[in-house]
Amino acid sequence: MMDFETLTLEVQARGVARLTLNRPARHNALNAGLIADLTRAAAVLAADATVRVVVLTGAGESFCAGGDIGWFRDTLALDRAGRVAQSAALGDMLAALAHLPKPLIGRINGPAYGGGVGMIAVCDVAIGAEAARFGLTEVRLGLIPANISPHVIARIGAARARATMLSGALFDAAHAERIGLLDRVVPGDGLDAAVAAVVAAHLEAAPGAVAATKSLIRDVAAAAPADHVALTSARLADAWESAEGQIGIDAFLSRQTPPWRSGS
Repeated sequence: MMDFETLTLEVQARGVARLTLNRPARHNALNAGLIADLTRAAAVLAADATVRVVVLTGAGESFCAGGDIGWFRDTLALDRAGRVAQSAALGDMLAALAHLPKPLIGRINGPAYGGGVGMIAVCDVAIGAEAARFGLTEVRLGLIPANISPHVIARIGAARARATMLSGALFDAAHAERIGLLDRVVPGDGLDAAVAAVVAAHLEAAPGAVAATKSLIRDVAAAAPADHVALTSARLADAWESAEGQIGIDAFLSRQTPPWRSGS
């Protein structure tokens, strides 16, 4: 694994990677360095076949406070082309995390605002501490939640995006769960156990099938309904013909445990 300035990345037993935003004094706010590190980390994790599940969290009291004030100052000094490029870097980072070919589990340990909410939205499963607070606060600064909007809208839907984005009002973890931003809310002292249970469940799945299913979800969501049968029929045939599919079906028929299961 590589060294990073603004985050830590460690791989634990059975291929569980822990990716930690590590700017606690700045509440893990996003700046150019953290965006670049996250983009590089996503590439490393995607390419590492030994990594099966990734847990994303923040160091200290916050998950991610959105954009760093210093980053805002730097953006003010740029021309339009520079601002577009900086904005695109954030969008590319979020897309890289969203497209990881393995489960991304959000361990939401504290508050998340603006871009921090976008970071939650790209997670496949997000477990949050009940004391955490959230907000899509860009409009209160005269800005818009542009780069994060595709991911937030995909996660909570357009109607709920309007209800949260247009006022920029803060909301609690219970509301975040109701609108689908979080999958589960737990007391802070139960966060690690809840995340561990989610990780354990994902370790029962075949890695290649997980990657193919993440791709399938994206492609079905983007395809016209008339194309669904052809798309899904071909993808299932691919799965039957894959090495994992053949191993898994053979194990099922012979009542054996496939090699990727935790009981093996």
